[in-house]
Amino acid sequence: MFRREFHIILSVFSFLLLGELHSQDTVVNNAFKAGEYLKYRVYYSSSLGNLTAGEAILTVENWKDTKQGRTKDVYHITGIGNSKGMFNWFFKVRDKFETFIDKETLLPYAFLRKTREGKYKQDDRVIFDREKNEAITNSESVKSVPPDVHDFVSALYFMRTISVEDFDADSMYRINFFLDDSVYTSAVKFMGRVDVVTQWGTVECLKIAPMMASGEVFAEKYPMFVYVSDDDSHVPIFAESEVIVGSVKMELIEYNNLSESLKPKEKKPKPKKVDDETKKPGID
Repeated sequence: MFRREFHIILSVFSFLLLGELHSQDTVVNNAFKAGEYLKYRVYYSSSLGNLTAGEAILTVENWKDTKQGRTKDVYHITGIGNSKGMFNWFFKVRDKFETFIDKETLLPYAFLRKTREGKYKQDDRVIFDREKNEAITNSESVKSVPPDVHDFVSALYFMRTISVEDFDADSMYRINFFLDDSVYTSAVKFMGRVDVVTQWGTVECLKIAPMMASGEVFAEKYPMFVYVSDDDSHVPIFAESEVIVGSVKMELIEYNNLSESLKPKEKKPKPKKVDDETKKPGID
């Protein structure tokens, strides 16, 4: 059960601020830049308290593709998910995801996945041929894909460039992404604006509900809520989901080199005493 929940939390960012894509047009990107670093704590919350299960780290780097005599400016984005503490004893997780996306279109040229979850191991490599609209996998199979298809990591960073004004009348958005040799279409719903309490203070956020498949872990179509900063960066700040036993939460604990600094409207006061209680991260 831990594997499914942990993987779902790490994957949820691929559905943030989803919008319909129609062509390989140049995207105006004020949301992120090379050097960005985001670190998250993943934990279980129940009546017994909060138990840290792992961490997730997202980084953005510059990359030059000089193959075939052409030079392309590319972002190399890496997502790492690791279990921590007692979870390493019975279900060790070491996941790494990489995407190489065009700086102009934010569409991926390649996607790499290295999954190590308990006894489960999976390595994937996908090359996207943007001229033929094909995805070539490490098994050498060739799949036809839409011209706007993403992998689930590139989807996150593209969606961060979308503004609230782009949502339709029903506050719904959709996107195509390629995973496990198949093309999926998912949607999210914009739920409004909410204040989120963080270690830096109260941050104004957009509340997003990604659509997830029902099953053993989730009973509802929109069981998860994700909160992103209400600014041009749209940084994922907090995520929470009710599961069969308790809830799984994910909170931003470190960041660096954002394209727009977080601007808490209420800064967190310093505790007067060492043993003073401070407000835990959550939703106002």
